[in-house]
Amino acid sequence: MSCAIHPSILSADFVNLESELLRIGNADAVHVDVMDNHFVPNLTLGLPIVRRIQEVSPIPLDVHLMISDADRWAPEYADTGAASVTFHAEASAAPIRLARELRARGAKAGMALRPATPLEPYLDMLDELDLLLLMTVEPGFGGQAFLDLVLPKIVRARAAIDGSGAAVALQIDGGVSPETIERAAAAGADVFVAGSAVYNTPDPAAAIDLLRSLGTR
Repeated sequence: MSCAIHPSILSADFVNLESELLRIGNADAVHVDVMDNHFVPNLTLGLPIVRRIQEVSPIPLDVHLMISDADRWAPEYADTGAASVTFHAEASAAPIRLARELRARGAKAGMALRPATPLEPYLDMLDELDLLLLMTVEPGFGGQAFLDLVLPKIVRARAAIDGSGAAVALQIDGGVSPETIERAAAAGADVFVAGSAVYNTPDPAAAIDLLRSLGTR
């Protein structure tokens, strides 16, 4: 199975974002982490900056909203032209309605789960999603260690997706590196968010190629 690599600009140089995007031109998309210091204890960037990134990025935007009140704000990120917008199930009062709204506005609909959030209550809505994101660290900060305890959850998600016949990408985010990507791929993930493993290297493009080769199964 082929895989996709989505470098996270959380590990990039925020003062030079346009040039940082050009360094990852061989990636499948750029992962844009939006944090509000409420849902997670960190503050990154917001709607105006995402809109500007969309205007200059050579690759599609994969926007990950780690924010409260996702039902209110996620559709506006879809309106930027982002290829996909992922909201957290824990931050949405009406996830099915929100997923449909994102699709109606032209973005792929993604839903994320924290490491301790059970998968099973959401399996019936797989047909409403284009992407399911399983966090492999506690969301909020880059550079954390991969949580192997999420691997069984990835296995169950892969089985559910394959059993449903839904065209849903299975993404993981957190601690992805050359040392962890192979076991995550073996568990069933096919889209990998990597921040420090890409940007904290001398050659981000080469790091992407390496991760892609290791994550393809």
